[in-house]
Amino acid sequence: MTLPPLSLYVHIPWCIKKCPYCDFNSHRAPAALPEATYVAALVGELERSVETAAGRPLQSIFFGGGTPSLFSAAAIGSVLDAAERLIDFADDIEITLEANPGAAEQARFSGYRAAGVNRLSIGVQSFDDTQLQRLGRVHGASEAGAAVAMAQAAGFARINIDLMHGLPEQTADGALADLQRAIDSGADHLSWYQLTLEPNTEFYSRPPALPAEPTLEAIAQRGHALLLESGFDHYEVSAYQRGGAARHNLNYWQFGDYLGIGAGAHAKLSAMVDGQLSVRRRNNSRRPDDYLSRSDPLAAEQVIDRAELPLEFMLNALRLREGVAASLFSQRTGLELATIGSQLATLRRQGLLEARAERLQTTALGYRFLNSVVAAFDTA
Repeated sequence: MTLPPLSLYVHIPWCIKKCPYCDFNSHRAPAALPEATYVAALVGELERSVETAAGRPLQSIFFGGGTPSLFSAAAIGSVLDAAERLIDFADDIEITLEANPGAAEQARFSGYRAAGVNRLSIGVQSFDDTQLQRLGRVHGASEAGAAVAMAQAAGFARINIDLMHGLPEQTADGALADLQRAIDSGADHLSWYQLTLEPNTEFYSRPPALPAEPTLEAIAQRGHALLLESGFDHYEVSAYQRGGAARHNLNYWQFGDYLGIGAGAHAKLSAMVDGQLSVRRRNNSRRPDDYLSRSDPLAAEQVIDRAELPLEFMLNALRLREGVAASLFSQRTGLELATIGSQLATLRRQGLLEARAERLQTTALGYRFLNSVVAAFDTA
């Protein structure tokens, strides 16, 4: 059995400040970032990961955070050089770096491009100054508007904008104006998603006044229509593209493998054990100081129980609007498709899955009730 494609996720855990809605593993940056020390730790992890790569070249790399654009282009380049030396790159590798629209980060765009980054994901979140202030962002609307143009000038043809809707006191017209600005920017990919109140965030403990359900529904419907009219393809729950899907995220949704390095990074890795495909997850210590002080930052590792694999697979695969080939289920889980035969038959009778034996794909109705469809595979 052929092992899945392999990607690499690199976590940079620091931000200028913690946003009140953010539940990611991010920490306020110290006055002097330990850039060199952290890069050395990342390279050390890569050296220990060579065996788990099992000879597979990296198909994609994603620098996430936190705010990776706080690191210099030289630091990013050092990580990329080590990855290519130790694991190797696919010829058409996609290398994405998350960046914030602040002026200091924009000045580095050309350096990142020269270091090998070929795709930027810009955390705009809104083009409205009032909303940006409510969200605790450190940039303003003018910087958000200039960010894509500066990235294009630096040579980036592939640019994603992260944009939220359902913001505090936001109207449907306000959300659509934000979305139109993102469309007009020239970005080829939009991650457009609703603000949610996550535990262990400031917004969760002190909730802002969010739009009522009818407004949220109007935003979703009108925004979706606007994106389609503007030439975007809705290929994943919250992702739209008009120049190519995000290959790194596609690998997640198709249940591919990925290494994760850095504080709090997660990995999903497959291996053949006694003639059977085994899938395991692992994660690192979350706190940067702890990560840097340990010779091995691994915090937890477990083999996914085979009874849990159908849910794990479908939870990802059905996020894709076109679904996946049915044959991918066996390739990525090591289980026969018949393992979920009864669930597939029931969901197809209910009109929630397409009646195509060669494909695992929701109908339009199933996509609207995706959580319920996925829950049908929770048999562990």
